[in-house]
Amino acid sequence: MDDSRRTVASPATANMAAAANRPANPIDAILQIIRDGERFLVCSHSRPDGDAVGSVLAMGKFLEQIGKRADLVTADRIPAVYRKLPGAIGMRTALRVHGPYDAAILLECDSAERTRLRGLEPFPIVNIDHHASGRAWGQVNWIDREAASVGELVYRLIKAADATITPEIATCLYTTLLTDTGGFIYGGVRASTFALAAELVIAGADPIRISKDTYFCTPMSKLLLLGAALNNLHREGRIAWMWITHHDMVRTCAAEEDCEGIVNYALSIADVEAAVFLRELPEQRIRMSLRSKGKINVAAIAEGLGGGGHENAAGCTVDGPLARALEEILAELRPRVAAGAAKHGSGSG
Repeated sequence: MDDSRRTVASPATANMAAAANRPANPIDAILQIIRDGERFLVCSHSRPDGDAVGSVLAMGKFLEQIGKRADLVTADRIPAVYRKLPGAIGMRTALRVHGPYDAAILLECDSAERTRLRGLEPFPIVNIDHHASGRAWGQVNWIDREAASVGELVYRLIKAADATITPEIATCLYTTLLTDTGGFIYGGVRASTFALAAELVIAGADPIRISKDTYFCTPMSKLLLLGAALNNLHREGRIAWMWITHHDMVRTCAAEEDCEGIVNYALSIADVEAAVFLRELPEQRIRMSLRSKGKINVAAIAEGLGGGGHENAAGCTVDGPLARALEEILAELRPRVAAGAAKHGSGSG
């Protein structure tokens, strides 16, 4: 590799002048960085979900296809349901990265802290996000809040590079669509979402196998944890909530990933418009998953409590104990749900 390329992997402040000469279009700017570099770090947020895992893997496959080197790193292990995805065995779990890298490509992270990775400071940041809470904090930023998943943005980047959507890439990207839309039922689903899903199936994704691998490979520990949560299910008008304690996690031998999706059982209750799942952490803090059927912007609530996410799916972590955290979130939800009911008509409840 020639010296001009080696100088790219230097502190981000040394790359500000280069940033000024990049194309205004974020896709073009990102592709220019990729063309100019050789080695990249690709990562997403801690506690990775299907969109995070699938998009990181697809980005890695794309970079490999065009002759670049990519290190795929996550601070937490990949959930078991996604370990069958192409290339998943190559994702490394670490808490610190070392490089050198020509850039760090961060997918759906509204800050470096969301990765829980140390050592990112020396590298220029390419920030690609689709969350409502996304913000322009990197050297190059591409934020599209209309995208159904960040995987959709990776797809558009690959197509803009005139690279091939291989069956492996298609499988990873289809997983991002399937999981981040809750099985194509969340508010961000549009005709274009299904058009993209069709393109990915044509490219080689097997929708039946991906769905089975995602939704019909549930570990026993998750079902036991779900039982504990359902024992603590409560409803107040159009709001439903459930919780588990740290003891419940230990007793059921549950892993972090077993908590994913439990909140949807509360949201599925007829006439409920917003739901919360609260989990007590070992250090007594409370992690909350917020969901809405579309009338309540839970991302705005989560942002106010130090978290973020989508309008219909968001999360945050607050101080405990459980009873205090529950009252805090109910105090936020009650007036919004009441206002939503007044705006859209009272209905039943």
